[in-house]
Parts: sequence; C-alpha cells; structure tokens
Amino acid sequence: MGNVLKITDLYARVPEKEILKGLNLEIKTGEVHAIMGPNGTGKSTLSSIIMGQRRYEVTSGDVTFDGQSILDKEVDERARLGIFLAYQNPAEVPGVTNSDFIRAAMRSTTGTNPSLFKFIKEYDKALGELKMPEDLGQRYLNDGFSGGEKKRNEILQMKMLKPKFAILDEIDSGLDVDALRIVGENVSNMIDDNLGVLLITHYQRLLDYIKPDFVHIMINGKIVLTGGPELIEKIDKNGYDWVKEELNIDIEKEPTRRAPVSLGSCANNPKFKK
Repeated sequence: MGNVLKITDLYARVPEKEILKGLNLEIKTGEVHAIMGPNGTGKSTLSSIIMGQRRYEVTSGDVTFDGQSILDKEVDERARLGIFLAYQNPAEVPGVTNSDFIRAAMRSTTGTNPSLFKFIKEYDKALGELKMPEDLGQRYLNDGFSGGEKKRNEILQMKMLKPKFAILDEIDSGLDVDALRIVGENVSNMIDDNLGVLLITHYQRLLDYIKPDFVHIMINGKIVLTGGPELIEKIDKNGYDWVKEELNIDIEKEPTRRAPVSLGSCANNPKFKK
C-alpha cells in the first residue's frame, strides 16, 4: 500500500499578504503531479509550507502524511517521513563537503549509518548518471557551483536519499538543453510505486522528459484547473490568458521573497548526527 500526501483547504500568509487561499491537492506514491501557473501566484510558497519553512503562517487547513497532520513537525521530522524538496536556489555551504553533507543527511533521515564502501559506490554511480565531475564529493556544498551544477546536485541528493515524496521547485530554470535532458531523465528513471512527485515548472520542455499523470494550474493561491497533458500544450501555445478569460480571474502577485535555505541543511546540525 502506498503513501498519501494531502493538502486540504490550505490558507497561508506572510505578514503583508495572504498567499494560499484554500488550496486542495492529494498526491499518492506512484503519481506525478505538475503544477503550472504565472509567476508570483504561490507555487513556491506551497512547496516551502509542505517542507516546513516557518516564514509562512498557516491560518487554516491542513497538510497530512498518511492521514496524520505534519504542520507541527520540524523540517528534519518531515524529511524523516520521506519528504524531499529541491529548491530553486540552493544555498552555498562553504566548509562542508558535498559527500559529507549527503552522508549526514542519509544518517539523519534513515537513522542508519551506511558503510563508507556502500556509500561511495552508490554516490559514484549517481554522479555518473548525472554526468557530474568525479571530484564533486570533495567540493564544498554548492560553493562555486554553476547554476546547472546546483540543480543537478539537488537531484543527486534525491537519488541518494530515496524519498517517498519529492517536491521539485523549478529544477529546470537555468538549465541548458543537455543539463535539462540529464535532470529530466534521471528524475523519470526514479519514478516508481514508492515515489510521488510534485513538479513545479513554467515550461513544457521539462515535461517532455518527466511525464505527469495530472497537470494543475495554480492562480491566486489555489488550484483553479486540473487536467492532463492537453493543458501543457495549451499553456505552451497560449499562455494563461485563456484561463483568466474562461474563469474570469484577475491574477494577483505574491510578495517578493528572500532566497530560501536549501533542503537538508538541518542534516548538518550536530544534534542529528549519530
């Protein structure tokens, strides 16, 4: 039996504005959900709230994992449940090597300490699949990485941590054609009955590699339309004007946000190390 991540009538705000306004979504392992929508309508806010970023205040509604609310859980607790977030703008962490970070994250989320031999073997395999430099493990986390390397490094973490639910927040932004193909194919190859994916994107090109089961259009803090691949083609061709006209919606803008902290930084907190 699979797992279920469910968002029910979710309202959330920052001090200056309400952002999410009654959002409903249910994701099961084995499913891929794509969320598309204009800039500033709450897509990244949704991903941050699912993962537990405290900048946003949830004023109503719930987020549950297999029927149990997770709103009172910290980021590391949600990660241990099997929730993973790949951010748009991963933070740079000088002084912490990439391999040490991922191994610490594995210890923190699984409660086990993988043998060094097994870890290196799996790590090197994942590096090869993502076409990343062999010396990546000795480099500091995202420090001096190109934009494309940072995005691929998020997928490297995902491959190593093997979450039950992965939220991928615009992993395609800033990628060239080759890097997009590599990221898309790697994510697609990970999808099975034990993994559910919430994919936030603006572009059809990523969805050429990662095929969604459901496509949701999000405007003004809630999902206003759900369908299949036909929505992707319509958006790519016509933008969102037709949605505004058909549903009589005026698009509001989300307040400018500070850059988020990369998922998994909690794994380096000494209290989580064994």
